[in-house]
Amino acid sequence: MTTSTTDTLSEARAAAVLEPPCPEASAGPGRTPEAGAAPGAGAGSDFARLARQINDAGLLDRRPGYYALRLGLVTALLATGWGVFLALGDSWWQLGVAAFLALVFGQIGLITHDLAHRQVFAHRRPSELAGRLFGNLAIGMSYGWWTNKHTRHHANPNHEELDPDVSPDILVWSADQARSSRGVARLIGGHQAFLFFPLLTLEGFNLHVSSLRALRSPSLKRKPLEAALMCAHFAAFLSTLFLVLPPGKAVAFLLVNQCLFGVYLGCLFAPNHKGMPTFTGGDRPDFLRRQVLTSRNVRGGPVTDVLLGGLNYQIEHHLFPSMPTVHLRRARVLVRAYCAEIGVPYHETGLVRSYREALAHMHRVGEPIRRRRAAA
Repeated sequence: MTTSTTDTLSEARAAAVLEPPCPEASAGPGRTPEAGAAPGAGAGSDFARLARQINDAGLLDRRPGYYALRLGLVTALLATGWGVFLALGDSWWQLGVAAFLALVFGQIGLITHDLAHRQVFAHRRPSELAGRLFGNLAIGMSYGWWTNKHTRHHANPNHEELDPDVSPDILVWSADQARSSRGVARLIGGHQAFLFFPLLTLEGFNLHVSSLRALRSPSLKRKPLEAALMCAHFAAFLSTLFLVLPPGKAVAFLLVNQCLFGVYLGCLFAPNHKGMPTFTGGDRPDFLRRQVLTSRNVRGGPVTDVLLGGLNYQIEHHLFPSMPTVHLRRARVLVRAYCAEIGVPYHETGLVRSYREALAHMHRVGEPIRRRRAAA
């Protein structure tokens, strides 16, 4: 095998994304892609040279023991939470259980994310099965819908026309979006920074609604299975609440659980890209710069790693989506040094500062809406 071919294969493995549209994207360490390399990067590209370092360090190798422990722990925490719920019975202490389960649901969401990226299993079938069990059944989120959405995000992070995570649905992410905003986005866009965290309390409900709407999509794979698992989740969740608790406490439990779940999800994803550069139209740099320039890392120790599920190493995750979470901290050292070597800005900050940067950006881009209101 020639050096050029080896470079290309290494790069394709490193750049794997979930539910890839091209055969080569599903390749992993020790497997040969059927065609091509990562988009926009040749065998001698900046990314290929970094990918060789990462591959040689063994950071793309799977970690079955780590994931067996992590999946086992989260499953045990879920069972413990519901066990305590049943043991407590009719009590206002159940609101504490609701908060605990919101945290566990967030951790399950992080596991579903890793499963979708093929970090856990080498093959698609077990990844999809486990993803639907943890996503659809455990927390009521459509694995197929979310995977499709997240794939588009990874391909074009912070691209205003191509990344669904920065589409001007309720919030606006650029001054151009603010100037052309309509409906709810125009109504709240001028003060969206102040409303961001209150709005996150609705994110858990929004996740369920979007998942149920996705069942009508003809492109959703395994639709009967997705529907059956989600219906089983909602039936078991709601019937357990209302059979064990009186209606008032059941509703209170539901609100606390889902509102905190939404806030936790928002706190997981907001630091990653919000407030970082956005692209429009044909403005699309090469793969390495597209991923690094739009991502923000969050500094921290083991507690931060656990709470954010490795998403605090967003730069490394976007460059190497199939890399096991446990390897991201080591990859950060190599990626940061390499970015400094080739002159690519590498943005990293503390957790609180990451939220301040995101909120400051949201307030700044809402200025056109505030000016328009002042002039009216």
